[in-house]
Amino acid sequence: MKPNLIVVFGSLSLFFSSFSTFAEDWLRFRGPNGTGIYDGKKTVPTTWSEGGENVKWKVELPGKGISSPILVGDKIFLTTWSGYGIDLENAGEQENLQRHLVCLNRKTGEEIWNKAVKAELPEDRWGGMIAQHGYASHTPVSDGERVYVFYGKTGVYAYDLDGNELWNKSVGTGRDPRGWGTASSPILHKNLLIVNAAIEDRAIYAFDKKTGEEVWKQQVDSLTDVWSTPVLVEAGEGEERRTDLIVPVPYEVWGMNPETGKLRWYCEGINSSNVSSSPAVDGDTVYIVGGRNGGALAVKAGGKGDVTKSHVLWSDTIRGRIVSPVVHKNQLAFVRDGIITCLDKKTGDEIYRARVEANAPQPAKLAFNGGSEEFFPVQNPRGKGGGSGRGFGRGGYGGGGQDYASPVLINGKIYAFNHRGECVVAELGGTEFKQIAFNRLGDGGQTWFHATPAVVDGEMFVRSMTSLYCISAARETE
Repeated sequence: MKPNLIVVFGSLSLFFSSFSTFAEDWLRFRGPNGTGIYDGKKTVPTTWSEGGENVKWKVELPGKGISSPILVGDKIFLTTWSGYGIDLENAGEQENLQRHLVCLNRKTGEEIWNKAVKAELPEDRWGGMIAQHGYASHTPVSDGERVYVFYGKTGVYAYDLDGNELWNKSVGTGRDPRGWGTASSPILHKNLLIVNAAIEDRAIYAFDKKTGEEVWKQQVDSLTDVWSTPVLVEAGEGEERRTDLIVPVPYEVWGMNPETGKLRWYCEGINSSNVSSSPAVDGDTVYIVGGRNGGALAVKAGGKGDVTKSHVLWSDTIRGRIVSPVVHKNQLAFVRDGIITCLDKKTGDEIYRARVEANAPQPAKLAFNGGSEEFFPVQNPRGKGGGSGRGFGRGGYGGGGQDYASPVLINGKIYAFNHRGECVVAELGGTEFKQIAFNRLGDGGQTWFHATPAVVDGEMFVRSMTSLYCISAARETE
């Protein structure tokens, strides 16, 4: 199957810019290269509660949103929307819709500045899937000197750290015909800002990060129904070593040259007509877990042309949904409908599958531990792949909706939030599921938690639709 994608001062600048970020900054969606991994020296608490232990601070945000926070030094950046769709019973008028880039003080959560942009209209109508994630789903990205935000058809904006607008560009005004909205987050590569505008223009753009000048654009009719955020992977040896831009699309995975937008390689991918979750990278291997009728696969980067037979390490029909996987030691882990699945990253073989239970220190043993056919406990007898019952996730404990927040891996432990603000903490790396803690934030599901956490210097920043929390063992003193 063929794809449808046919100097001294400079050194000093790079030297000094390298000091503009802290060692543990979290600069993009899912942190360093989108891995979702924190391996810092300071530990993050495994237990917390609303208004109780290990909540350093909580602040209300100026608007709603599900984008993740990013951290640059002592500043937090995130996006919100306001003016339309705020009142669930009375959406209001689209003419009042605005997007905001908000800068907060990392130490206290207090607002430092807020930059609003009027929405390009018409926008997707409030309701359905839009009501689940809204109009601020793209996570910003930073190079430590500037912050870049993507607002869908409203465009791409660049600011300095003090909130001064540097440039803005349009990437098209298209929309998903189903009204699912837009969500992919921008990433940086060297001097380029790369934006997946599949929904807006069936295209991927690269802009000069300083000037906003378009460097390349790859527009393809088949680049549609892609909500995932691309990742970068280093592959090859010696002079052949290079960086590939990884873009999963319906039925294929693309490896592109990030500096030109040209296709280097492709392989047959997950069997899905849309892609929501983002890839995980470990060394030169890319892992993708699809949703609905998709599947999972591992492919080694660095090839040329069709690498389906030569570079795909394994593929399987097991499915995820919207959230992205994490890699730890020899394992690939992901969460769907309250079930944590752990695979052998080299073979794709299932190590275990377990459903999280809210009130149990250890959940009921479920699936395929050592080939066992045990699966769901008595109260949830649907069998393999089922998703109802009292488990964590999918309507968790009687609620509705689906989960958007991807898990993060913190010093070998997986932290996975569902949309109700409930988080399971579990060990990874063993042959059996080991739950450490189960925590709750929020009001029992009235306020959704759809954002993937950010983790810096022993602190985890957790966002609900309306609030931001700092989870930390170190509380501020008077």
